[in-house]
Amino acid sequence: MASLNSFAVLEWIRKMQDVGNVDFLRELLRLIAQFLIDAEATEKIGAELYERTQGRTTQRNGYRRREWDTRLGTVELKIPKLRQGSFFPSILEPKRRAEQALVAVVQEAYFKGVSTRKVDDLVRALGLDGISKSEVSRLCQRIDEQVRQFKERPLEREFPYVWLDATFPKVREGGRVQTMALVVAIGVTETGEREVLGFDVGTSEDGTFWTEFLRSLKARGFRGVRHVISDAHVGLRQAISEVLTGATWQRCKVHTIRNVLSQVPKKEQSMVASIIRTIFTQPTQEAAREQLRRVVAELRGRFPKAMAILEAAEEDVLAFMALPVEHWRQICSTNPLDRLNREMRRRVDVVGIFPNRDSVLRLAGAHPAGAARGVARVTAILQS
Repeated sequence: MASLNSFAVLEWIRKMQDVGNVDFLRELLRLIAQFLIDAEATEKIGAELYERTQGRTTQRNGYRRREWDTRLGTVELKIPKLRQGSFFPSILEPKRRAEQALVAVVQEAYFKGVSTRKVDDLVRALGLDGISKSEVSRLCQRIDEQVRQFKERPLEREFPYVWLDATFPKVREGGRVQTMALVVAIGVTETGEREVLGFDVGTSEDGTFWTEFLRSLKARGFRGVRHVISDAHVGLRQAISEVLTGATWQRCKVHTIRNVLSQVPKKEQSMVASIIRTIFTQPTQEAAREQLRRVVAELRGRFPKAMAILEAAEEDVLAFMALPVEHWRQICSTNPLDRLNREMRRRVDVVGIFPNRDSVLRLAGAHPAGAARGVARVTAILQS
């Protein structure tokens, strides 16, 4: 181990004779810490500074400065850099662990939908100097690799039931703010486990984008789809028929009712909604079809546009009734995915405008990526 240079120590003591006690102790602490760091680097390298030995493993390559917060104040240290490999002094490891804990707190707060201003307040409450928006973003970028691995993971099981939907965050791109489509797919395995299958961001929710998204899922092993639940977006329907050949398409019951009620005066909506819901309480698909036709016949005179929408949706909105009755409540609408979308929208609203697409994927993917270790179970266990 290296030894302290006695002449350097005596010269330093002479310089410090006229300095106050606190500065004296802080400088003494810096000197001792620097000595320990240099000695540890010498042991790792196998040679003193400028020394040539047979056991040398690498060479020093300058220093990087690092501040060390102590009870005596902030001390600036020089950390030796190596030409090959890396070196971090053990004396600073407790600070590194504290920094890692702080990063974890900031990331968790951000992904829970806490605004950057409130994150700054949180950091100050911990006794630190605060943190800027750009620093929060920089710290959260460390989660990108975890999100990427989750987003690109192989889909090794079959998913008989799949839900598809989109939300619309605002993203700054090309010097202007655009509303983009954040599309999400979740599926249920044959053993009843629900997973987020994938997500992506595009400039619009058109058929081309949905087609590319579904093909990317199939490239990762997506298979075994029997029933797809979504809203009646034309581009999405086209993509489903093109990519998921053989799967039945289910028009979301909730979205269908909303579409019908949009053509009904507000004061009449409650009454019409109650009548429409009687369709979905029928015990069989055939009984539901008959009830739908009775409702259309009864209300067509008063609400022709609304009943035209309901009549046109008959085949697709009742498709779920051809499947086991114990699954109906789960697969008649996109509600399982809507809950995830509501959480995403809550976080999106906190951010307001995203600086780029990567930041959207980071925020959207952090929750499912973290939750992938504890996948939720649906009520019904699907039959093979």
